[in-house]
Amino acid sequence: MVLTVEQKGTLLGMLSGLGVALVVIVFGSIFNPFNFGQTLDNNERLRVAISSIALLCLVLTICIGRLAKHRFFTPADINGSGLTQATAQAKILQALLQNTLEQTTIAVIIYNCWAFLMPSGWLSAVPIAALSFVIGRFLFFYGYAKGPAARAFGFALTFYPSVLMLIIIVIQTMTTAYAHIV
Repeated sequence: MVLTVEQKGTLLGMLSGLGVALVVIVFGSIFNPFNFGQTLDNNERLRVAISSIALLCLVLTICIGRLAKHRFFTPADINGSGLTQATAQAKILQALLQNTLEQTTIAVIIYNCWAFLMPSGWLSAVPIAALSFVIGRFLFFYGYAKGPAARAFGFALTFYPSVLMLIIIVIQTMTTAYAHIV
């Protein structure tokens, strides 16, 4: 299969983002840069998860605000996408909002699962993944209109830490469940 230039650029961005995501999760889990104790209670775990999730909600709020501002100041879009044919800018802002909502939903669930199911010493992965999310979203926003290759790295910084965390959670949960059976 021969890839187009755009596909090659997208692949490079996604693989680069995956590499950074691996570093984010490994660094947060193994090196524990926030120095979380080995025996955190549920309230402390919840505090870490919620603090990290607040960063995601900030990005989501910015997306909503950008679209709302555009609609208010653009007569063709003020009635909302359900009642009008959206302008090109409204469509882009709506796509950014939709993708950010999807990514936020995944991350919120996974960050909470990680905070409660993984060892306390691995908890630094959550705020570092949240920082990766924020950086990734802004890179995604910046590159979106420039095409898939320009937004791939930002997408990957948002998506892959959550995916890697999910895979590790599933493996850890299955290993723990199997250990209790044997």
